[in-house]
Amino acid sequence: MRLAAALAVLGALAIPATVLGGPEASHAPDACGKASLNLLEDGRLTIGTDNPAFPPWFDGKEKQGSKFKVSDPTSGKGYESAVAYGVARRLGFARSEVAWTAVPFNRSFAPGKKPFDFYMAQVSYRPERAKAVSFSASYYFVNQAVVGIKGTPITRAKTVAALRGYKLGVQIGTTSYQYIVKYVKPGSTPAVFDSNADAVAALKNKQIDGLVVDFPSTGYITAVQVPTSTVVGRLPTKGVKERFGLVFQKGNSLVACVNGALAKMRSDGTLKRLEQRWLAQAGGAPILK
Repeated sequence: MRLAAALAVLGALAIPATVLGGPEASHAPDACGKASLNLLEDGRLTIGTDNPAFPPWFDGKEKQGSKFKVSDPTSGKGYESAVAYGVARRLGFARSEVAWTAVPFNRSFAPGKKPFDFYMAQVSYRPERAKAVSFSASYYFVNQAVVGIKGTPITRAKTVAALRGYKLGVQIGTTSYQYIVKYVKPGSTPAVFDSNADAVAALKNKQIDGLVVDFPSTGYITAVQVPTSTVVGRLPTKGVKERFGLVFQKGNSLVACVNGALAKMRSDGTLKRLEQRWLAQAGGAPILK
């Protein structure tokens, strides 16, 4: 009996402190656990992108009544939509817990409070942009390219220098403008448009000779938006290789968690597979010398 009593006492001493109301003995919360993430709204991941949402970055038919035009970001189709949902899943979110909001491209990296947890619409990292917002690690490395109307003189250009005599156009706030001014150095100031749709319309109406855009975007432009156009060529990489990153409110701790998700997607081959599925059709254009 004495042995049994002693064992009972030892058993009582072994009861966890948490049961007896003592100090918390469990592990600290996971900093990247869903409940710990710094979000606009608990339990919901809000993703911003530009509107219209163009292929190949977004795909799927435009939904009736949707605020988004051309494509449907909620479809999970298109490179950026697929990457976004891949990140969301690795952070613990179901598709029903992801919301999309339309934000103009140029406002995504402007100073001020953001109406999104992260934003993706082919935003290139630039040190000057990173003064106002935080960027994730890269989810895609990109080249710029020039699109012109078939049969026009610019389509015969084989070098960057050959572009200098033509009127070039870009969307406002893009790295395409910086590339033109710094490396192409055209004879006339590039035309700047408020949106990609406006820039494409200017090309279609021959208000400009060439449109400079991210190379993967040329496929949709030449096949759908302006079927009379063609890719003049890709522009060579100058300086640091251009990369796309997700955009966040400056200093948001969510960045580290998203970087962890992107690292997993890179190491397990997910990013490469998504590139091959959605962006491979853009290959083949010559690089201008």
